[in-house]
Amino acid sequence: MTTEVRVPTLGESVTEATVATWFKKPGDAVAVDEMLCELETDKVTVEVPAPAAGVLGEIVAAEGDTVGVDALLATIAAGDGAAAAPAAAAPAAKSSAAPASGGDSVDVMVPTLGESVTEATVSTWFKAVGDTVAQDEMLCELETDKVSVEVPAPAAGVLAEITAPEGTTVDASAKLAVISGSGAVVAGASPAPAAPAAAQTPATAAGAGRSDVENAPSANKLMAEKGIDPANVQGSGRDGRIMKEDVLKAALAPAPAAAAPVAAAPRAPIPADDAAREERVKMTRLRQTIARRLKDAQNTAAILTTYNEVDMTECMALRSQYKDQFEKKHGVRLGFMSFFTKACCHALKEVPEVNAEIDGTDIVYKNFVHMGIAAGTPQGLVVPVIRDADQMSFAEIEKAIGEKGRRARDGKLSMAEMQGGTFTISNGGVYGSLMSSPILNPPQSGILGMHKIQDRPMVINGEIKIRPMMYLALSYDHRIVDGKGAVTFLVRVKEALEDPRRLLMDL
Repeated sequence: MTTEVRVPTLGESVTEATVATWFKKPGDAVAVDEMLCELETDKVTVEVPAPAAGVLGEIVAAEGDTVGVDALLATIAAGDGAAAAPAAAAPAAKSSAAPASGGDSVDVMVPTLGESVTEATVSTWFKAVGDTVAQDEMLCELETDKVSVEVPAPAAGVLAEITAPEGTTVDASAKLAVISGSGAVVAGASPAPAAPAAAQTPATAAGAGRSDVENAPSANKLMAEKGIDPANVQGSGRDGRIMKEDVLKAALAPAPAAAAPVAAAPRAPIPADDAAREERVKMTRLRQTIARRLKDAQNTAAILTTYNEVDMTECMALRSQYKDQFEKKHGVRLGFMSFFTKACCHALKEVPEVNAEIDGTDIVYKNFVHMGIAAGTPQGLVVPVIRDADQMSFAEIEKAIGEKGRRARDGKLSMAEMQGGTFTISNGGVYGSLMSSPILNPPQSGILGMHKIQDRPMVINGEIKIRPMMYLALSYDHRIVDGKGAVTFLVRVKEALEDPRRLLMDL
C-alpha cells in the first residue's frame, strides 16, 4: 500500500510554495506525523508531516522546486522499516502524553499554551531524573510571555529522562521528559544533553555558524542578488537555517557597522572587585514582555498625565458603615476598588474617547467597559480584565477582583483573562506611592492611577480641617483624548467618590 504526501493548505490567497528542505531521503523509515520536508511561501515556512508510517519512497518534488497546493511531494510505502522510525518523532504529537520508544514509557509533552502562544521557557523542574512521580504530580513549570503553566505527570512511574532542562525554550509540541513505568532510567539521562543545543543557539543564529546546515534555496538566491553576507543574517529556520524572510529582515536592518558600537560596549567598565560581587540573572519572558510593551507605549502613544485630588471622607464613612453587613451577605470584603471601578465606569459614559482606541486611521469606541486591574505579582506586573464591569454590582466587582488577584499571584491566569481590556486602574497606593504618572496599557487610551490616602489640612467652608486625601492621576493618549475630555473624566471620578450617592442615581 502506498500513501501520497501532498502539499497542505498554505493559507488564504497563497497558491504555491518552494520546497526548501527534505529531512528524509528515499528508503528512510518514517513515523506518523514525523516531519518530512519544509515548504517556503512568500510569508511563512510550512512543515509537512508524514500522513502515515512506512518507508519514504519516491521524492517527486526536489529541493528548490516550486509546487502548488495539493501537489504531490512524495510517496510512502508500507513496510517493516516503519518500526525503525526514531522516537524523536513523538514530540510532533499534540497531546500532553504519548508512548515513548519503550513499551512502558510515557512522553511528557508541552501542554496547550493558549491561543497564539507558540513557545515557552522551562523555568523550574520540581523533580530530578530518577525521582518517583505520581500521576498528576507537578513535574515542571513553563513560562510564556504572560502566564506560568504547570506541567503534571501524565502517568505514575520514575522520571527517566529530562529532554528540556531549565532555561530551554520549547515550542507548543515539544517533548519535555520521559516517565518510565518500570523504573528504568535512560542511560546517561540528565539535563546536560540538551544544554549544548541551547548553547549553540547564538552560533547557529547566523548563516555562517553551522557549516552542516543548508539555507533555503530562495534565501541563497536573494542574498546573492542583494549582496548580503550570510554571516549577517539571523536564521529562524530549523537548526538556524536562513529563510527568505530572514534575508528580507536583514535587508531592512541598519548596517552592522552602525550597531557595532552598541554591541561592543553594552555597559561601562567596572572594577574587578565590584564585578565579583554582581549577580547576572536572565530576564524572564514576562519581564521581557513588560519591558517591550511599556517601551512600545511610549514610542507609539502621545502620553500625557493630568492630576486631581479626592477627599475620601464619604467613601470611607460609607464603607465603615456597611462593610460588616456587606461581607456577611456577599461573602467578600468591601474595598475601595469597587468604588473606583464604579466611578470610572460612570465617567467613561460621559467621556467615551477615554474608553476608545485607535486602529489605523479609525477611532473604535467601546460601548462596554472591560476594566483592567493592574496587579503586582512575584513574577511581575499583570493586568487581569474584569469583563462588562459597567454591568456589575459592587459585590460582583469585589468578587471578580479578589478572584483575579488570587489567580494572578498564583500564576494561574490564562491569556484570555488578560486580553480585551478597554481601560485600566493601577493602585500604587498599596505600596505607599503618594504620586506617580502611570503608563498606558496599549491599545487602551486611558489609565487611572490611585495613590496613598493621607491626612492633609484642607479648607472646608472657610475652615481648616484634616481630611483623608488621595491624589489621582489620569494618563491618556493625547492623539485621541483632548485635555478637556481628560480633565472632565477625572473631575467626574472625583465627584462620584466624594459623594458616592451620585453613583446610585447615575449623576
